[in-house]
Amino acid sequence: MRSIEHPGVFHGLPVLTLPFLDDAGVRALPAAESVAWRLDCGQDAVPFQELWQHFLDTVDTTRVRALLVGPWWTDDYDTFAPVVERMAAAAGRFEDLRALFLADVVGEECEVSWLDMCDITPLVQAFPLLEELTVRGGGDTVPEEDKLRLRPVRHEALKSLRFESGGLPGHVVRAVGASVLPALERLEFWFGADWYGGDATVEDLRPVLAGGGFPRLRHLGLQNSEIQDEIATAVSSAPVVAQLESLALSMGTLSDTGAEALLGGQPLTHLTSLDLHHHYLTDPLMDRFRELCARSGTHLDLDEADTWDPEDEEPRYVAVSE
Repeated sequence: MRSIEHPGVFHGLPVLTLPFLDDAGVRALPAAESVAWRLDCGQDAVPFQELWQHFLDTVDTTRVRALLVGPWWTDDYDTFAPVVERMAAAAGRFEDLRALFLADVVGEECEVSWLDMCDITPLVQAFPLLEELTVRGGGDTVPEEDKLRLRPVRHEALKSLRFESGGLPGHVVRAVGASVLPALERLEFWFGADWYGGDATVEDLRPVLAGGGFPRLRHLGLQNSEIQDEIATAVSSAPVVAQLESLALSMGTLSDTGAEALLGGQPLTHLTSLDLHHHYLTDPLMDRFRELCARSGTHLDLDEADTWDPEDEEPRYVAVSE
């Protein structure tokens, strides 16, 4: 399984975890717009409501451009809903917020499949200038109201939307496909495993694959899926591919079946990048991709090759599930 790490840079800004208190009191802080601020309740065992108020009191939030929410609990794990409520209520104090990372949490703090989110729609609606949104987690073992949800939205500024999940619900994929996002340039889904609630299907992806819904889309990542062959087959004839500059079908269970469909489908030679890392392709299929991309100058990632024999009934694994 692939480990997930905290980003050192987010939205082009170095990430700084907000200090709470030290022996000298509140530390000197950099200019609000010069860093991406990360909130971590586990660092000083401070309840989120106190850390959030400390953030509002000590940082000029009108100039904050990027914000990451790390562990929002201290001793006992808690739902994300109160975090959404507080952030949405204070949206008027963030006049220039352009990037938001919900649940910048790594395995040592909580496994990705155990990260219980909630309805994040209020945050998308509360920040009209938001250009980048990353959401990590899902929630398959909690009440329905505590699971990751998104209602179809219209957002004029959002350019990058990324869901990192060990089990992404299909209704989230459908909500994205039903949303109006005219500025969207990058879209990534980590689908995860069915065991952890990753029940998205190719049919859920149809509005995205059809093209036209997101006219500025240039990068599409359909990743970390147990049905990677089915996705690859659908992508092989999907109209959206013609408008892309880069495509990622990585981190999943891609085998020769999906690879043959891709190679036999529509041209991929216009792509500048094709990411297939963490796959189950045989050497002959890898060689065919190498030859194709060498001719077109497409950057190809075939790292993390694994072996698989369909006759021994051994399962294939996605890169990130638990």
